[in-house]
Amino acid sequence: MRRKAILGKKLEMTQIFEGNNIVPVIIIQAGPCKIVQKKTKEKDGYNAIQIGFEEIKESKLNKPELGHFQKNKIPPLRYLKEVRLEDISQIVVGDELKVNIFKKGDLVNISGISKGKGFQGVVKRYGFKGGPASHGAKQWHRRPGSIGASSDPSRVFKGKKMPGRMGRERVTARNLTVVDIDTENNLLLVKGSAPGTKGRLLLIEEAL
Repeated sequence: MRRKAILGKKLEMTQIFEGNNIVPVIIIQAGPCKIVQKKTKEKDGYNAIQIGFEEIKESKLNKPELGHFQKNKIPPLRYLKEVRLEDISQIVVGDELKVNIFKKGDLVNISGISKGKGFQGVVKRYGFKGGPASHGAKQWHRRPGSIGASSDPSRVFKGKKMPGRMGRERVTARNLTVVDIDTENNLLLVKGSAPGTKGRLLLIEEAL
């Protein structure tokens, strides 16, 4: 079975009507992408393809990067992503992937980097309740409370939920439904939301 995958950019959220129902959708510019490289189990230890998205000037790349594209007569591309597949026998380097590899009603997984929210406390980061708002609670409202045990073991356990950096992590939204496809403009409309900010690179894969 050949797994369908394509790279795209998050454009914006909007809504469409299905009968009397409002459906929230994310608009993604999906492709066109080029197959830049094939990796085989015999040579690399696993089967995979490398796909590229969004053409750029040659001056933006160094010589090794440029040679990677010139080797197979492919124009320089800004983004490269590897997708593992079980069977790559029918795939040809240089082939183009377009949004029409998907169809209306398909289920897809969308992966990307989530929005960064900076350094946050435990109330925002993990949904802690916080301290009391009255009865002598001075500046205690959003604190985590006690974090350690008693004299045994006299330490804070690893993995304790604490304040820290929130967001800007790789996130996958799973089993989202393709609502519509615009093949002329390479647009994919998917029900729900995708991780990241506008213009963020996304990997759209068939949900298996």
